[in-house]
Amino acid sequence: MSGHASNEINANVGWDGKGSPFSVGYGKLMMWFFLVSDALTFGGFLIAYGFTRYSYGGSWPIGEETFDALPFLHGSYPLAYVALMTFILIISSVTMVLAVEAGHRMDRKGVTKWMLATVLGGLIFVGSQAWEWSHFIHGTKFGRVELSDGSVATAKGEFGKIQSFEIVKPGAHYAGIGELITNDNITKEDGDLMHAFQHAAAKRNLSGTAGAMMITLHDGTVARVNKDADQGLQLIVKEAGTLHALSSADDETTRIHEEEGSVALYYEALSKGNVVYGANLHENEYGPQTYGHFFFFVTGFHGFHVTIGIILNIVIFLNVLKGTYHKRGHYEMVEKGGLYWHFVDLVWVFVFTFFYLI
Repeated sequence: MSGHASNEINANVGWDGKGSPFSVGYGKLMMWFFLVSDALTFGGFLIAYGFTRYSYGGSWPIGEETFDALPFLHGSYPLAYVALMTFILIISSVTMVLAVEAGHRMDRKGVTKWMLATVLGGLIFVGSQAWEWSHFIHGTKFGRVELSDGSVATAKGEFGKIQSFEIVKPGAHYAGIGELITNDNITKEDGDLMHAFQHAAAKRNLSGTAGAMMITLHDGTVARVNKDADQGLQLIVKEAGTLHALSSADDETTRIHEEEGSVALYYEALSKGNVVYGANLHENEYGPQTYGHFFFFVTGFHGFHVTIGIILNIVIFLNVLKGTYHKRGHYEMVEKGGLYWHFVDLVWVFVFTFFYLI
């Protein structure tokens, strides 16, 4: 047993609890412990997402097909908005670095300026994520349809504008055969022309073909749909049927184009009510329902973290304004808030990669 060390640790040279062996404050050390544990949590979610996606194969949604909208603009802009969101969040991480650096120099005005910029960047990101969620929930104008052979497809193209509904048979709220229902005189129950059209399609209250569709509104009114022709309508088959094979994500020739009858197939499915608009916890326009579950949970969990970070940064910002940290002689609290903020930025890079890029 002579190999065992028998000398006791000298209290004069060993760590006696009065100082940190890592030369770091207690609060900062605990923040690191929390971030490591939280990183493992996010890692578990993303690994589960990866395995689930692999099991579904080609039916899983593609980022550039699903997220291609910009606020107030028409047309397709694949991943443009989410890329802007990511850029804003990264810039907010830069401003946080500048706030920490100003704190090291005891520059109260500098800390105030850069903390405010960080808070504003976080608020813009969360607001942008809320819009992204809203668009994801409400869905596209085309929706997802089940074709007559049992295949399931999403649609790409420019949806023709609905000009009006021409009354054929009056109901409880609309009177006068031949009168036009527009967005100016439509009832609140119907919302607007587009909302009424989609609601009728989901409830199997549409009939006819692309150029001659009839709609039954909520009050029983039957009207002719005056709608511009769709442009460049393509059907992307997500689940193969007896006639249509699965579309390849990187090969547009595997899609169903207009010359192959995409318009007739789409409106046939629409008139049968075989359409889903948007996504929620029960149905998903973009692909398997599991995708919606992962999207809402993981991006929502990250958004919750960002919101907590914004609240924390606002508290720190107010304390900077009051001079709390300047009186203490250090701005370590800004550093601790910075660690958390850099963490949520880094996590978003992985979420962005998994959900939008891959």
